[in-house]
Amino acid sequence: MYLPNKRPENMQRINTPELAEAFINEQVALVREQVGDKKVLLALSGGVDSSVVAALLIKAIGKQLVCVHVNHGLMRKGESEQVIEVFQNQLDANLIYIDATDRFLDLLKDVSEPETKRKIIGNEFVKVFDEEASKLKGISFLAQGTIYPDIIESDGVKAHHNVGGLPEDMQFELVEPVRLLYKDEVREVGRALGLPRGMVDRQPFPGPGLGVRCLGAITRDRLHALREADAILREEFDKAGLTDKVWQFFTVVPDFRSTGVKNGKRAFDWPVIIRAVNTVDAMVCTVPEIDWAVLKKITDRILAEVSGVCRVLYDLSPKPNATIEWE
Repeated sequence: MYLPNKRPENMQRINTPELAEAFINEQVALVREQVGDKKVLLALSGGVDSSVVAALLIKAIGKQLVCVHVNHGLMRKGESEQVIEVFQNQLDANLIYIDATDRFLDLLKDVSEPETKRKIIGNEFVKVFDEEASKLKGISFLAQGTIYPDIIESDGVKAHHNVGGLPEDMQFELVEPVRLLYKDEVREVGRALGLPRGMVDRQPFPGPGLGVRCLGAITRDRLHALREADAILREEFDKAGLTDKVWQFFTVVPDFRSTGVKNGKRAFDWPVIIRAVNTVDAMVCTVPEIDWAVLKKITDRILAEVSGVCRVLYDLSPKPNATIEWE
């Protein structure tokens, strides 16, 4: 099937529910024509692009779609559970869930160099997905959440959910229904498909997940503290109405400790760093001035609810000189 690499100049922007519905109906027909009665495999990360593709293909071909969700242990709190709830329980998807947490964390033990961590996570993700794919029979197509910026930035080669490339021996025909859409259009389609707001409006999330926010060599206790602190930050930003106003926000836990006091005794625990940025193109970023009461509430909750933490800091560094992520 011919897949254009260039968006037609007269293609209308999908910015209303009506246009999104029309796009969905068009793609459902095209997917059914392309796939017929054969099976399609999709790596479902839970991110915006793969989630929208999954929902669209479920509408088009139902159980002919096989979704594989790999939990590498570096997801944010509740993300894998949300994938299972939305796609398996609500949409009745043919979903295979793989908990590979121990496998990934064992490989990452004592690894502190950021690029080495990224390569381990990316390579192992592909291995796990390849192993699961090899167990399945009758798969003829591979669905991917390729969007138009992926084509522009990578000359048509989709980095597999920003983690790593798919195995070269996977000789499947591609199904890429949102390949000519921009991210805001993909979100509009997701809303029209009935996906929950928290999934459709999900922030950019690095392929290695929390692996690049648990700085240095990852330990399970520090990873747990990071995940819990991040969940508190997201909950309080949502309550304060900041989720739609701040482009990206997250927490970081470095691999050093600081002195503190808990229950009248000296403690030696980790700091949690809050990072929040606003940007148009991610090339230049500013740091929003968050209301002091909001920051204080987040700080109080993290210090009271997250074990092993004695300090909370707010990163004031714009880009440049700092990058958005710490690693």
